[in-house]
Amino acid sequence: MRLSTTMSLYIGRQFIVSFLTIFMILLTLILLVDMIELLRRAASKPQVNFAMVMEMAVLKLPHMGQQLFPFAILFGGMSAFWRLTRNHELVVSRAAGVSAWQFLLPVLVLAFILGVIKITVFNPLASTLLTRFERVEATAFKGQESFLALSSSGLWLRQSDGTDQSVIHARSFLQQGKEVELGTVNVFIYKGVGEFIKRIDASSAILDDGFWHMNDVWIHQPDVPSQHEEEFWLETDLTLGSIQDNFAPPETMSFWDLPAFIETLEGSGFSAVRHRLHWHSLLAAPLLMCSMVLIAATFTLRHARRGGTIFVISGGVLTGFVLYFFSDVVFALGLSDSIPVTLAAWTPSGVTSLLGLAMLLHLEDG
Repeated sequence: MRLSTTMSLYIGRQFIVSFLTIFMILLTLILLVDMIELLRRAASKPQVNFAMVMEMAVLKLPHMGQQLFPFAILFGGMSAFWRLTRNHELVVSRAAGVSAWQFLLPVLVLAFILGVIKITVFNPLASTLLTRFERVEATAFKGQESFLALSSSGLWLRQSDGTDQSVIHARSFLQQGKEVELGTVNVFIYKGVGEFIKRIDASSAILDDGFWHMNDVWIHQPDVPSQHEEEFWLETDLTLGSIQDNFAPPETMSFWDLPAFIETLEGSGFSAVRHRLHWHSLLAAPLLMCSMVLIAATFTLRHARRGGTIFVISGGVLTGFVLYFFSDVVFALGLSDSIPVTLAAWTPSGVTSLLGLAMLLHLEDG
C-alpha cells in the first residue's frame, strides 16, 4: 500500500515541529551557558559590558547550532514518532498495510533537506558570525589589535633554507586573498642551531613566490655598521598554507569558500588535512541527518511494543553521547593522518546509517 500525500505531509509536519522545538530549546540552553561563561571572564575586564557579552554570545550561537543539528534531528524524530505511537496513529497505519519504511520516507526526505540547508545556508552564516565573534573576543578579552595576532607580542614564524634558520616577528598581519603582508618586521637569522648571523628590520614584508619582499630595510650584523636598503628579498620556504597552520580554523570559513582555499594549501600539512576533513564532514552532513532519523525510529518503534519511557530517553541520550565520542575519535585519527581524510569524515555518518538500518531490519517486518 502506498502512503497517501496527506499522511506524508502530516508525519512530516509532526517531525518539523518537534525538530524546531527541540532545536530552539537546545540553542537557548547553549546561549545561557555561553553568557554565564562570558560574564565570568568579563568580571576582570572593566572594558567589557553586558551588551558586548550578549553580542558575543549571539555571534557564537549559530556555530554551536551546527553541532546541535544532529542531536536536534535525533530527539526531534524520537519525539515525533513517540507522539504518533502514543496516539496509535502509526499502529493504525501499520494495520492498514503501511510499512515502517513508508512512513519513515517523508521524515528521511526532510532530514536530508535539513542537512543540505545546514551546509549551504546555515554554515556560511555561522562561519561569518564566528569570525566576527573571534575578532571581538581578541579585542575585548585578549587586547589584540589584530584578530590574527597569536599573542599580545605579535606574530612569530620560523623558516629554514636548509642551512640557516630564521625567526620572523611581526607586529601586524594582513591577508587579502592569497596575498600576505607583515607589518613592523624583525628577522633573526642563525647559522645551524644557534650561531647568530644577522638581524633584519623592515617596515613591511610581502610574501612573494619563495621570497619575502621587504621594504625600508635595516640590516644589522655583528662588528659591521648597519646598512639601509630600500628593498630586500629574503628567501623563504613559507607558503600561505603553512602560515595558516597558526590561525584561520576551518570553522571560520564558509562551505562555499573552502574548496578554493584548500587548493591554495600545498602539500599535506596539518592545515590542509584539517580543512579537507572539515570539508568532507560538511558533505557528509545530509547522510548523518538521515541516520539520526533511523536511530530515532529504532527506539520509538521498539517502545511501541515493549513500553518504557525511560528506555526511549536513556537510549537516545546514550546514542547521542556514543556518536559524539566516536566522531571525535575518528576525526582525531583523520587529523593525525592515521586514516584517510575521506574515511574519517564519512565513517560516523556511514556507520550510524548502517547501524540504524540493521536495527530496523531486525525489529521490523517491513
